[in-house]
Amino acid sequence: MKAIPVHELREKILSGETTCEEQCHALLEEINRANKKFHHFCMVSEKIALAQARELDKKVKKGFRGKLLGAGLSVKDSICVEGVETRAGSKVLSGYIPPSSATVVQRALGEGAFVLGKTSQDEFGFGSYSVNVGVGFEVPRNPFDEGRACGGSSGGSAGFTSLTKFTQVSFGESTGGSIACPASFCGSVGLTPTYGRLSRHGLIDYGNSLDKIGPMAKTVSEAALLLGVSAGADQKDSTCVDKKTDSFESFAGKSMKGKTIGIVKDFTGDDLDKGVASVFFDTISFLEKEGVKTKEVSLSMNKKFAIPAYYLLSTPEASTNLARYCGMRYGLSNDFSGKSFDGYFSEIRSKGFGMEAKRRLMLGTFARMSGFRDAYYLRALKVRRKLLGEFKGLFNKVDFVVHPTMPFVAPTFSEIEKLTPLEHYFADIFLTPSNLGGFPHISVNAGFHKGMPVGFMFTADHFEEPMLVSAGSMVEGLAKNA
Repeated sequence: MKAIPVHELREKILSGETTCEEQCHALLEEINRANKKFHHFCMVSEKIALAQARELDKKVKKGFRGKLLGAGLSVKDSICVEGVETRAGSKVLSGYIPPSSATVVQRALGEGAFVLGKTSQDEFGFGSYSVNVGVGFEVPRNPFDEGRACGGSSGGSAGFTSLTKFTQVSFGESTGGSIACPASFCGSVGLTPTYGRLSRHGLIDYGNSLDKIGPMAKTVSEAALLLGVSAGADQKDSTCVDKKTDSFESFAGKSMKGKTIGIVKDFTGDDLDKGVASVFFDTISFLEKEGVKTKEVSLSMNKKFAIPAYYLLSTPEASTNLARYCGMRYGLSNDFSGKSFDGYFSEIRSKGFGMEAKRRLMLGTFARMSGFRDAYYLRALKVRRKLLGEFKGLFNKVDFVVHPTMPFVAPTFSEIEKLTPLEHYFADIFLTPSNLGGFPHISVNAGFHKGMPVGFMFTADHFEEPMLVSAGSMVEGLAKNA
């Protein structure tokens, strides 16, 4: 599962050793072959990718020197790409072809990438294992063991990023942990930026106050490169801030000696798989030998309240956002004659949404109804502020908080089938706190247990992505040397 780094491929293209079109053909052949088994893509944009690659080769001859030159770009299905069917993993959006691309996609294309297609996901991002795919979609499979999950909801992005033998980067999206979880299960790098660091323009929303687009790659340096290319203010997104840093990748490899990490004791207890715990504490020992200071810290409030608060915030936002999918403006539609609006609306949504989407829409609609809004949604907002404050208190004492990304390695599909909906929701108990507070975090593969990757996660204060890149790059070599 090795590939030429982006910067090396760029030099090979500029020197004439290879071309963008050759790289595109190789990637498409690999996708078409592997997708029959692993289902990492729900849509392959072969014609568009080849056209973009050929145009790039013409631009190279005229002096083009883009930072992502020749790199394939896969895009989570909830992120719009002009001319490519985009469904957010849901049947209800069948046939929807965006008239323009998301800002982050436009910026990546502007630096020399070409779009390979849309990656598989849980429907609208509703899940932790990428098994809650929409009606008619295939479940993506783990590249290390096809009987196991990729993790959700950005499962296809993480799976193919780990699987491919060619140069490729990907855009995932996280609401409650959907970049870090699949990165951990698939052994890739998942960098979830601060809320507002990257534009959400062109993202099909799950929860507006929580959604974050972020890079997934084989290495921390490549994830940092994609982050730098796509970051920056965007007039089309009022939540996007002007905090652009062009050279995030330059922080890879910088010493972390003297920095202090807080080991979250609440996430290293009896609930943690013993094999995962072993890899985690071996990584802590390595960091200590490299001059990093350690301190035990607690996120007790977050452990107790983050999951309930998250679902009482995200599901009402999802209920509001998904109300537009009524079969009249875009996506799935039917004959309207002789039907009331309510009847037509219910018919389309019954056919178009999967079981988990319906469950979350019902919960969210209830929690935002008049008479219940104060008791649930508004109270959850107050709890969110308290939980964010608990993190801020720790960042006055430590530079990072750390814990295993997930409490276990990628489960088998038979194990997932036995889980209740509530057990599904609590799978993200380590990840939801960082996402609820909008804090940047990175998951890096630190080793293996039973042949499956184990993720190590750093969380930093808002807009401290450069420091995360330095920290992640220290750890990423451990799994290779294991």
